[in-house]
Amino acid sequence: MPRRRTALPGTPDNQNNNYTAQDIQVLGGREAVRRRPGMYIGGTDQRGLHHLVYEITYNSIDEAMAGCCDKILVVLRQDGGVTVVDNGRGIPVDIHPSTKVSALETVMTVLHAGAKFGGRTYQVSGGLHGVGASVVNALSARVCCNVRRDGKEYQQEYRQGIAQGPVKEIGQSSDTGTTITFYADEQIFGQATYDFDTISERIREMAYLNKGLEITIRDERSGDENSYREQTFYFEGGITSFVRHLNRGRTVRHAQPIYIAREVNSTVVEASLQYNDGFTESVFSFANCVNTVDGGTHLTGFRSALTRVLNDYAHKNKLIKDDEPNLTGEDVREGLTAIISVKLHEPQFEGQTKGKLGNIEVKSQVESAVGEGLSIYLEEHPDDAKRVIDKCLTAAKAREAARKARDLIIRKSSLDTGTLPGKLADCSEKDPAHCELYLVEGDSAGGSAKQGRNRRFQAILPLRGKILNVEKAPPDKMLANEEIRILITALGAGIDDDFDASRLRYHRVILMTDADVDGSHIRTLLLTFFFRHMPGLLSSGYLYIAQPPLYRLKAAGNLHWVYSEQQKEDLMKELKGTRKIEVQRYKGLGEMTPEQLWETTMNPDSRTLLSVSVADAVEADRIFHMLMGSEVPPRKSFIQAHAKNANLDI
Repeated sequence: MPRRRTALPGTPDNQNNNYTAQDIQVLGGREAVRRRPGMYIGGTDQRGLHHLVYEITYNSIDEAMAGCCDKILVVLRQDGGVTVVDNGRGIPVDIHPSTKVSALETVMTVLHAGAKFGGRTYQVSGGLHGVGASVVNALSARVCCNVRRDGKEYQQEYRQGIAQGPVKEIGQSSDTGTTITFYADEQIFGQATYDFDTISERIREMAYLNKGLEITIRDERSGDENSYREQTFYFEGGITSFVRHLNRGRTVRHAQPIYIAREVNSTVVEASLQYNDGFTESVFSFANCVNTVDGGTHLTGFRSALTRVLNDYAHKNKLIKDDEPNLTGEDVREGLTAIISVKLHEPQFEGQTKGKLGNIEVKSQVESAVGEGLSIYLEEHPDDAKRVIDKCLTAAKAREAARKARDLIIRKSSLDTGTLPGKLADCSEKDPAHCELYLVEGDSAGGSAKQGRNRRFQAILPLRGKILNVEKAPPDKMLANEEIRILITALGAGIDDDFDASRLRYHRVILMTDADVDGSHIRTLLLTFFFRHMPGLLSSGYLYIAQPPLYRLKAAGNLHWVYSEQQKEDLMKELKGTRKIEVQRYKGLGEMTPEQLWETTMNPDSRTLLSVSVADAVEADRIFHMLMGSEVPPRKSFIQAHAKNANLDI
């Protein structure tokens, strides 16, 4: 008996005949990029906007890695554009045999076109996919390319990725190089606002990773040539200077960073490391000068070599007895600052934003190079070696105490015992994707939040006072803090290497503190904890900051909620002439009724949340250590420099 074909629910059989070849839409390269920019640059927010700058700069960096460029200039223009200038060889302008247009136009308009695939022009390159320039072009309202080579200067312009004519010769040139000016399309990004400090930090990294390369960033947006902000980076020490920079203000265990450089099967491996007296790991990895924020095989190889070599040395020199357990990866990474950089022919990045290196062979190459180099260093510097091993052994003891505390947390977890930790008021929804947890300052605000919340999907966890500053606390003391234990238990995903985002009980963790100095401090302490011990919470996009109102204005019978001082000033101007205006300043969440708290801060239909993400892990690491670490002078200098920007209500 023949089987009857059954349509899916809600899909009548007669609709199937309407699905024809005409329903298949084919998007060209440019159209695909403009329709789905997030696939190529990660998003259309400020992070994606900055990625445009990095992609064009990477092309100049490729020239530097090929030994053909030693100066790069990045300019934030007054008219809203960005210009990148290098003194490399200049992009070829002769006709490409396949596309029948100039090589310049091919590079700027054809995805996966470039000199990075054949291996003859660039032995190593940061732009594996060959889509950097063409993606920037497609996402820009206008691009102008100037090429200097063969004694001449050439120019070509584009509008939204479309060439406005062939390459034309515009004059003579005594030097070589490429200048690209682009204007991000406001239809895609809105009003383009570049952050000088964010771009500057990334450029600093590029200079560290290419010793002898001079990179300058200039901000011309002030319009006054005498007030241009400009920074130039040039480091003969390379990544060793990078490690020194990261360890500024920290007490180091050995005076000079350890430096290792090896070439293994045509892969160049560089590593530099130095231990400090802190409790956090600050290790950053790069592949072909691209910051691989999610790590990859090179980072795995580095960690494996580090653990193996330190254990071998400790056992060989009787610093660890035969019957004592080996040092773990966590033990040898506590207080470690390190840079691992590899340069290879065919990097396999995961995604165009190049967050993770996937080349399998690189793991063994890095492990071999770092293992050999570190072993030699320890043998030649026994005093430094003993200081490093002592640091690791101290970390091991604290780690064991922390493990016992962590096991206690797990045994007493609400998931295992059915009891709620602390004062957690949980929600009834069980799907983490639909659940959110508010971390609230104090019992008073916690009471208002519990009464005002939607019990179906909103959980409330009041925190008593200020949690421990984990930047200055070893793991065992951190886990002895009751508020931190309650927080870890409530989230249910573990911490550090045991953190697993798939076990999170809430996919929105919202910090809701008072709009005063104490509230800001509590928020900073929580951010420090999450950045150091639950970075996966940030990278998954699950951490938020609530935005409660600062003022309530009542005028002519109408209520106005005001969330900033500027908004208050603007509103007061609008209400000028109103006979009576009542202004109430909210210093604490507990001053609001449950209904007001729901209406202004917790209702998904009307609230504003700030999403917390890490745009630059290196700079974030530096800032957290400076503001929350033990060293006072760097923090004092920072406060003095930024005091004028503080908005304190005392």
